[in-house]
Amino acid sequence: MDHIVTVQDAVTAFEPWMEPTDAELDAIERELPLISAEVELLDAQIIVIDRTPTELDERRIRRARRRVLAAHRDHVNGLSGQTGGAA
Repeated sequence: MDHIVTVQDAVTAFEPWMEPTDAELDAIERELPLISAEVELLDAQIIVIDRTPTELDERRIRRARRRVLAAHRDHVNGLSGQTGGAA
């Protein structure tokens, strides 16, 4: 019986060079408010996915959308300040 063997490293293998760089971690940290706002919007939308939204649900979704837009604006403005030009 022949054994089938892979010649590649395991998919979950750990190598020090596979770690995110400091610049990548900083970018994630800068995007965190936007990511959190998007998760909040998604949560509000999931709540009403199988029912008719109440007035409170609609307000929650509107607030979450405004937070996403504000977080996106702040993120883009922050990027333009870092690069020295418009994003």
